[in-house]
Amino acid sequence: MKTYTAADLSFVICAYGESPYLEECIRSLKRQSVKAKTAIMTSTPNVHIYQLAELYGLEVKVNRGESGIAGDWNAALASSDTELTVIAHQDDIYGRDYAASVLLAANEAEDPILIFTDYGERRGGENVYHNRLLGVKRLMLAPLKIKGLAPSVAARRLVLSLGSPICCPSVCYVMEHMPEKLFDPLYKVSLDWDAWERLSRKEGSFVYVPGIHMLHRIHKGSETTKLIEDLTRNSEDLGMYERFWPESIAKLLEHFYSRAEESNRLDD
Repeated sequence: MKTYTAADLSFVICAYGESPYLEECIRSLKRQSVKAKTAIMTSTPNVHIYQLAELYGLEVKVNRGESGIAGDWNAALASSDTELTVIAHQDDIYGRDYAASVLLAANEAEDPILIFTDYGERRGGENVYHNRLLGVKRLMLAPLKIKGLAPSVAARRLVLSLGSPICCPSVCYVMEHMPEKLFDPLYKVSLDWDAWERLSRKEGSFVYVPGIHMLHRIHKGSETTKLIEDLTRNSEDLGMYERFWPESIAKLLEHFYSRAEESNRLDD
């Protein structure tokens, strides 16, 4: 069994535009209890990003290839030279023991493909650890708490057949299992679910760490919030459900899942 150390782990922060939250994300990664290599990937290089990179001693890598969320995430993975890679989202915050928890879980797992943690939300300056959506996702992930089910293709596909409970910025990717381009640019918001579904067919383990080790920020300016508001998520999610279920059941599941996802809508 492979033993991973901090030298095998890197964070690549996907930065876009001039996010007011980028520095908080960087600081959360710099104060990890286990130190890992950290860099920034951007398709919109600007003074704001370069100033923060200089302040915190980070390399800036520029994506000059395919643009968009999928392009940036694929570029982030491609830029990594470590065996384990986390695509850190610029608006999010990582707990001090995130890296340590991921490494521990990776070393205890049987041939890991993905290692991901539970998460909370950051809303309007407040940390939220429990709400309807978080509760639904934790319930969906409950089968993967059973160690013997992590390598089971059937268990993983059962979890994903009910929705996408894996929080993308909490995921650590085991690079030997990753295709050249993991994320499909045809998807704008369900691209992570699409990726998990394809990876779920592989031999190996989806490793779930139940502890809350990061905060996903929900705010009006986020791309996810915008896409939910223009109903892009609904059509993409329906297509994902149809990979697992007949059309009638897929529509029913999409209806209930979209109701749960309404917690990502923010009032003005």
